[in-house]
Amino acid sequence: MKLTARQVEPFLRNPDPAVHAVLVYGPDGGRVREVGRRLLERVAPDPADPFAVSSLTMADLKAEPSRLLDEATAMVLGGGKRVVRLQAAEPAVAGAAEGLLALDALDAFVILEAGDLGPRDKLRKLFEAADGGAAIPCYQDEGQGLETVIRQGLSEAGYDIEPGALAYVAAQLGGDRAQTRSEIEKLVLYKGDETGGITLDDVAAVVGDGAPILLDDIVLSVASGEQAGLDRALGRAFQAGETPVGVLRAVVRHLTRLHLAASLMAQGQSPEQAMKGLRPPVFFKQQPIFRGQLRQWSPDGLARALELLMTAELDCKSTGMPDETICARALMRIAQAARRGGR
Repeated sequence: MKLTARQVEPFLRNPDPAVHAVLVYGPDGGRVREVGRRLLERVAPDPADPFAVSSLTMADLKAEPSRLLDEATAMVLGGGKRVVRLQAAEPAVAGAAEGLLALDALDAFVILEAGDLGPRDKLRKLFEAADGGAAIPCYQDEGQGLETVIRQGLSEAGYDIEPGALAYVAAQLGGDRAQTRSEIEKLVLYKGDETGGITLDDVAAVVGDGAPILLDDIVLSVASGEQAGLDRALGRAFQAGETPVGVLRAVVRHLTRLHLAASLMAQGQSPEQAMKGLRPPVFFKQQPIFRGQLRQWSPDGLARALELLMTAELDCKSTGMPDETICARALMRIAQAARRGGR
C-alpha cells in the first residue's frame, strides 16, 4: 500500500490492522527515524521490552540472512504482539522483505527504515504493492509544511512564535527533521520560564549555529559568485558531516526562490515586491545580498543552473565518482556563471 501525504498522519495515529509491515524511507533521515519511533510507540505495548521488541541492523542480516523472518515469527515471552525494527535498511534486504510480505498471517509488526529510494527500487515497489505492507515516504520539510512542524513543536511546549520569527526559522531549517526538532528544543530551553511569544531576536540568538549557517554560507557564496568563500564554506560543511546531496538541495532551494523572484521582476515587479511575494519571505539581514543576486541573474540563467544541480545530484547517486567532487565542481561552475552576470 502506497500512502499519500494526507494518509500518513492518520495512519501513524491509528495503523491499519491489515498492515503488518511498514517501510519508512526518504532523503530526510531525521524524519524517517521519527516516523519509525512513532510507529514503534504506537504498536508496541512497551517499546522498552526487549522480549517484545527486536532491534536489528544490516550487519545482523548479513551475518544471518534469515534473521528478519526469524524475529518476525518468533513467539513473545508472556504473549502479545512482537515488533521488529530494522534501521538503516539497504536495498539488499528486498529478498527477506519479499518472504515476509508473502506470509498470509503474521502476529508481529515489522518496521524497516531506509534512505532515499527511487520509484523503481525493488524494496519500495514490494511494500507499495503488498496488501499487508505500507510504504511511507519522508521528504524534507519545506514551505507551509515546515512552518507547521515548527509552530506545532513550539505550541506543544507552550509557546507562540511571531510571524517574522517563524519565517526566519523556516528559512534556516528544513533539510532534516531531527535538526528541526533540535532547534525547537534549543528555543524552548532558551526561553525557559519566560512568558510571551518567541521573537525574531530570540531565534536570531539561538537558531542557525552549526550546519544551517554553513549551508547559508554556501548558497549565498554560490549565487553571488564568491568562489573563494564557496571553497572555504564547502570544506567546513563536509568536515561537519553535511552530505553533498544535502548541500546541492540547499542550493536548489535558494536558486528556486531567486528564479521565482527574477520571473516576477521580468513581469514588471520591483525587487522589493518580488522578495515580499516569496514564502517564507527573505530574512531581512539577507535582503541586500538577495537583491544583489537578482541583479546578477536572469530567469534563463537560473533555470540552467537548476538543471546543472539536478544533474549533479543524479551523478552523485549513479556514477560512482566521489560525491564531494561532483558537488564542488557543479557549485563552482554556477559561481563562475554568477560572476559573468548569470549567463
